[in-house]
Amino acid sequence: MKLLQHLKRRPSVLIYTFFAFLAVLISNKLGISIGNLNQAWVNAGVLWSEMFPPDFSVVTERASWTQTECNWEADWACSAAIHGLVETIQIAFLATLFGMLLSLPLSMMAAHNLSPIGLSVVTRNLLAGLRVLPSLVWALIFVIMFGPGPLAGVLAMTLYTVGYLGKLQYEALEGISRYPLEAARAMGLPRWQVARYFALPEASNAILSQILFMFEYNIRHGSVIGIVGAGGIGWYLSNYLGVFSRYDRALALILVIYIAVVIIDQISLSIRHRFMDSETHAPRARWREIIPFISKRE
Repeated sequence: MKLLQHLKRRPSVLIYTFFAFLAVLISNKLGISIGNLNQAWVNAGVLWSEMFPPDFSVVTERASWTQTECNWEADWACSAAIHGLVETIQIAFLATLFGMLLSLPLSMMAAHNLSPIGLSVVTRNLLAGLRVLPSLVWALIFVIMFGPGPLAGVLAMTLYTVGYLGKLQYEALEGISRYPLEAARAMGLPRWQVARYFALPEASNAILSQILFMFEYNIRHGSVIGIVGAGGIGWYLSNYLGVFSRYDRALALILVIYIAVVIIDQISLSIRHRFMDSETHAPRARWREIIPFISKRE
């Protein structure tokens, strides 16, 4: 009785107990046990002993096997790490560029404050459909269709970029002040001119930040899609982890990816601060100052 009274006074204890009991039931259902965890620690020790120290010859030696041709004379330029990383950045750049060009008009069609409700709903469902499958699954589909290589990676990451970036962009467009849009409509401008000359420039800084974030994401995820043969450094990583079982070289590639991502993150952060930091005393740049496509009409 005292225990029940204590639980009634402390309902959070009941909640914690319920979730703990639920976690135990689910673990048993999935076959997760202490024995599995103990064996995992043993396997992790074996894996670590084979991964350490990392073999950085993947940075200095020319790769004898490459997915795409490398014609550079320098051995390091055709190494698994450098050649694969450059290919990953190229795939991410093309995917982000093509994704941006496709997502911008779709995001304006999906924004409730710029498009009729019917068109907006249909476009949002299209963007949601592109986000249903992760880029890894898209990559697997395109590898089956076009064969292994960077083309499958570019197409896969482009589709996912359109779905993901389109959602961020229409949310940014819907977040702008309604007064410029109302003034533009009062002037009798059609919807496309309202979006092109008023809504897009107002949301341009947020959209630029989102594009830079998507480029960072595509570089990080580019190392994953290579596992299914869609090009990039992930293709070398998957071979070192699988076919060749060279875990020391795989660890070296992981460290190279980490260093590259940190550097790109810092560069992207400095660019975003140029456009988004409101605490700086310098006037903030806007897209219309660097990209004529969205400059306001004179």
